[in-house]
Amino acid sequence: MNAMLETPELPAVFDGVKLAAVAAVLYVIVRSLNLKSPTAPPDLYFQDSGLSRFLLKSCPLLTKEYIPPLIWGKSGHIQTALYGKMGRVRSPHPYGHRKFITMSDGATSTFDLFEPLAEHCVGDDITMVICPGIANHSEKQYIRTFVDYAQKNGYRCAVLNHLGALPNIELTSPRMFTYGCTWEFGAMVNYIKKTYPLTQLVVVGFSLGGNIVCKYLGETQANQEKVLCCVSVCQGYSALRAQETFMQWDQCRRFYNFLMADNMKKIILSHRQALFGDHVKKPQSLEDTDLSRLYTATSLMQIDDNVMRKFHGYNSLKEYYEEESCMRYLHRIYVPLMLVNAADDPLVHESLLTIPKSLSEKRENVMFVLPLHGGHLGFFEGSVLFPEPLTWMDKLVVEYANAICQWERNKSQCSDTEQVEADLE
Repeated sequence: MNAMLETPELPAVFDGVKLAAVAAVLYVIVRSLNLKSPTAPPDLYFQDSGLSRFLLKSCPLLTKEYIPPLIWGKSGHIQTALYGKMGRVRSPHPYGHRKFITMSDGATSTFDLFEPLAEHCVGDDITMVICPGIANHSEKQYIRTFVDYAQKNGYRCAVLNHLGALPNIELTSPRMFTYGCTWEFGAMVNYIKKTYPLTQLVVVGFSLGGNIVCKYLGETQANQEKVLCCVSVCQGYSALRAQETFMQWDQCRRFYNFLMADNMKKIILSHRQALFGDHVKKPQSLEDTDLSRLYTATSLMQIDDNVMRKFHGYNSLKEYYEEESCMRYLHRIYVPLMLVNAADDPLVHESLLTIPKSLSEKRENVMFVLPLHGGHLGFFEGSVLFPEPLTWMDKLVVEYANAICQWERNKSQCSDTEQVEADLE
């Protein structure tokens, strides 16, 4: 009798278990996709000045909400994964010319040159000199998308192909790109200055490229001649500080480290004859390289210590990271500088963001832009599920460059007016 009375309650128990399971799954989804995170304008760090006030008026994206795709856009991991796997959606194919430069050590540097497709908003000749992220080049989809958009806004674009990154370009010396080597980028900039003597430059760097362009500008004052401004997106500022955080498992950084190291190994080994062949005259430090350590490396730090630092003769990994990081050069940059990071970038630990924050508190030319979302070089926009071809980042860089060009034009006109008035007096 008791059993008969209890039987009808069993379906209710099972329904309760199902409901609890569904609730648990929904909770995990909400947490993993960060759906409760709000959308908001980016946090801005800057000093009050005429330039910063002009930028706030001229760049609506700086004060407007950045709204990523509703379902997955608030996850820095998904934004980063989609950028890494997909690059961009419906990526265009801008037409450019590949240029070759022979470096002093015999290395063959290449870059791609894309002419503007419209007149610039201020009517001037402006060239964007662009340095892509680690092991990237002009054929990457995110670079193609950005270049196409910049061309349509009146910019000539020169995009560095990192030494050894293009699979169809052989190395001609026992050296490939490294974390902070500015030689190839500098050669590209000098070519542009010589070929287009009337052009002005907008310097743009993505991820590792951000470190390179900032280091390049800070190395010598002459490197800032004819430069209107610089934009760095998603860089880490200090490899020495980053190496410890990059070995931690929170935010899956150790896993990302492994994936990036695996990609670097493939690139290095694809050039093994040019780098380590017996017929190659290479630095003594490379002679002693144990390739078995490269095969077993599971982190970028191991690869940097075993191979990369030796291209430039550094005695230790610490010395290599200290000398090649842009952190020690940032205070020497005097042109307008915009530094952009995402708060949910799984590759850049939040402790590294104290560097651009501190710099923006000391220098009037620096603005640090920190949106809540975007991941590492993602910054996708879209309504619910499918992202737009252009990203928030693409639009922000061009909008900022346009504003700086207008700022410089206004300053020039004011100077001309003052000169005329002085002559009349």
